[in-house]
Amino acid sequence: MTDKGNGQFPNMPRYFFNTRIGEEVIQDSEGEELRDPDHAWEMARAMITELLKSDETHVDLLSAVLEVTDAEGEIVLEFPFSEALVGLPGHGITRH
Repeated sequence: MTDKGNGQFPNMPRYFFNTRIGEEVIQDSEGEELRDPDHAWEMARAMITELLKSDETHVDLLSAVLEVTDAEGEIVLEFPFSEALVGLPGHGITRH
């Protein structure tokens, strides 16, 4: 349901996509308004997939984690970059 006044979903939560590489954290200061945590998961996977496609030479990124937080700073989900490779053409992953 949309708000007829401005065409936006009312009271959509804001999620922040912070990248952790080892001890370093790259903060997302703007965030994205999304409908729910499932949508945040979809956005996280798409963001990581695009980054890995455009920057495959940085092996450090495979150990990175995208930490999605809510407006209060609570972690909603953690998405390891390596998990985004599952299902991509040419990137078979074997789990032991």
